[in-house]
Amino acid sequence: MKTKLIDGKLISSDIRLEITEDVSKLKNEYNIVPKLCVILIGDDPASHVYVRNKQKSAISAGMYAEDYKFSENDNTENVIKLINKFNNDKTVNGILVQLPLPGNFDKDEIINSIDPLKDVDGLHPHNVGLLSLGQPRFIPATPFGISELLNRNNIEVEGSNMVIIGRSNIVGIPLANLFVQKNKNFNATVTVCHSRSKNISEYTLNADIIIAAIGQANYLHSDMVKSGSVIIDVGINRISDDTKKSGFRLVGDVDFESMIGKVDAITPVPGGVGPMTIAMLLKNTFNAALLQMNH
Repeated sequence: MKTKLIDGKLISSDIRLEITEDVSKLKNEYNIVPKLCVILIGDDPASHVYVRNKQKSAISAGMYAEDYKFSENDNTENVIKLINKFNNDKTVNGILVQLPLPGNFDKDEIINSIDPLKDVDGLHPHNVGLLSLGQPRFIPATPFGISELLNRNNIEVEGSNMVIIGRSNIVGIPLANLFVQKNKNFNATVTVCHSRSKNISEYTLNADIIIAAIGQANYLHSDMVKSGSVIIDVGINRISDDTKKSGFRLVGDVDFESMIGKVDAITPVPGGVGPMTIAMLLKNTFNAALLQMNH
């Protein structure tokens, strides 16, 4: 069997072109330029890279983007003060707080302070509730990106057995809420496996589509999947590699090499889900600007 590579770089660049055209129209017709404000707390190197990429991508799509940094010695109250300023600023359309946060910050309090109409990460309880009711306002960017990867590769989701490994509020739970919805691009039978699930192979061996978001390098092996299935790898893990100048390389939650020739399609790491996450964040920011025009 020839395994198809699901190219997130290619698809995300198509989506970003579409967004760039939409932003240009919005500017020409209404003199509105969507603006994204990103808040970064602490010194996590990966978070710094993600924020830089988000900002660069937003600017290249014709949007305004600004980032605001807090030291890890700062406090929740000061972050919320800044968020309230953005909430009241009509020129700011999207507010994003880069996660994870240092332990001394109250994540829930910070996320809950974001105006739900500007919550482009889709993490505010209002937006989580709307998604679970099947009336999504903002779909969290990674689940949104995964749904686009499947849709634009003509992978049949409706009626499929889907297993999601991982239950985070950013990926696993919103994915499950999304793919059980009554909609021709969803309508899957969804099983969520996690750290307390026993014999995960029993579920994955019956799955048509597996989405791995567990945060363990090379966790999913070919003996855990059936022939002809589709694998979406959300994981990004650093493992030591002396052949690299950096001393490490990035791998996913899936043992990629073992899947080739057995599965129908698979996302690579890097170059699969990652670029899609940023593209869908831009889509959410554009949609936020449209929503706010009518409020």
